[in-house]
Amino acid sequence: MTRSPSRRGGTPPFHVMEVARAATERQHTHSDAILLCVGQPATPAPSVVREAAAQAVRDEVLGYTVSAGRDDLRAVIAEYYRSLGAEVSAEQVVISTGSSAAFSLVILAAFEAGDVVAMARPGYPAYRNTLLSLGCQVADLPVGESTRYQPTVEMLDALVPKPAGLVIASPANPTGTIIDPDELSALARWCRENDCLLISDEIYHGISYGRPCTTAAFDDQAVVLGSLSKYHSMTGWRLGWAVLPQWLARPVELLQGNLAICAPAVSQAAALAAFGPQARVELDAHVQRYARNRELLLARLPELGITGFAPPDGAFYVWCDVTHLTDDSREWCAALLAETGVALAPGIDFDPVEGHTKVRLSFCGETAELATALDRLEEYLQR
Repeated sequence: MTRSPSRRGGTPPFHVMEVARAATERQHTHSDAILLCVGQPATPAPSVVREAAAQAVRDEVLGYTVSAGRDDLRAVIAEYYRSLGAEVSAEQVVISTGSSAAFSLVILAAFEAGDVVAMARPGYPAYRNTLLSLGCQVADLPVGESTRYQPTVEMLDALVPKPAGLVIASPANPTGTIIDPDELSALARWCRENDCLLISDEIYHGISYGRPCTTAAFDDQAVVLGSLSKYHSMTGWRLGWAVLPQWLARPVELLQGNLAICAPAVSQAAALAAFGPQARVELDAHVQRYARNRELLLARLPELGITGFAPPDGAFYVWCDVTHLTDDSREWCAALLAETGVALAPGIDFDPVEGHTKVRLSFCGETAELATALDRLEEYLQR
C-alpha cells in the first residue's frame, strides 16, 4: 500500500492528553502521579444521577433515541435557559456526545471549507484543531491581561477578511476568565451586524468565584454549547448539547443522525436527574472545594515565584507565566513529571505562538493532593 493519511489525518496532538498518558505510565511505575494537567473533576456524577442510570439500565431498552435527543431532556435544557432569561425552545436543542461533538456538528453545518473562524489565543486547542481538520481557517485573536484574556470588538474590527464565525468561551480554558455581560452583548451585536456566527462555549457555567456567568442564549442567532462534563462531574458520560438558531437546528440534527445516530441513551436517561435540586446540592459542594483550591493556589504560587497568571474567575484552571523558569514548556513539564510525579499542561497546547513560556494548572482535584503537588513543585524549584 502506498496510501498515506489525509491532511486531516495530520491533526496536531492534544498535548494535554499526551501528558495524561505519560502521567498514567508514571502511576504504573511509581504510584505517585498527581494529575494537574486535565480538566477532570475528582468526584463522580451526583448520586441521584447514578441512581437514575442504574434504573434506566434495569428498566429501559436503551435503544437509539431520535437524533436530536430525548424530548423530555431537550425540554429540561430549554427550561434551564429560560430560567436564565433566554427565550429558548426545545426544538432549538440538539443533544450530542459531549460538547465536542456538538462543536464539530456546528462547524460542519454552518461553514464552508475555507471559511475564516476567529478564536482567542490562548484558547482550547481542540477548537483550533477541529476547525482546521474540517477545512476552516483560524484567525487568532491574541488576548492578554489588558482584555482579561477575552476577545474584544476592536480585535474583530481589525480582522481582514471579516470572519464567518467567532468562538468564545466563558469561563475560558485555559485562563478561567469570564466575559462581562456588556462585553458579551457587544460581541453578539458585532456578530449580528457582520454576518458572523457567534459560538459560545459555556461548559464551565456553574463554576465561578464571585463573578457571574452570562449566557449568550439571549441572542437567538448565537450558538450555545453546554455539557454535563464539568459542573456536573460527568466527563466520561459524554453528554452535551447545542442551543441553535432556528435555521441551523435541522441541519445539525440531520448531520447527527448520519454521523452518530444519537447521543448515548443511558446518559440521556440519567441526565434528566442532573438538572434537579438534589443534584445541585451535591454539585455546589464541589464548587466550594474548587474555591478552596483556588485560594490555596493564589496564596502558594507567589511564594513559589510564579506571580504572573490570569485571574481565575471560573472553571478550575490557572494559566501561569513561567518565563523565568523555561522557554520550552513541553520539555519543562516533562522534566517536572519525571522528577516529581506532578503533571502540568504545557502552554503550547493552548497558544502555539507564545505558549512555550506558559503552563496550565488544573485545580479540580482533592485539596490535600493539590497541597502535596505544590510542596513537590516547591522542592523542585529550589534545586
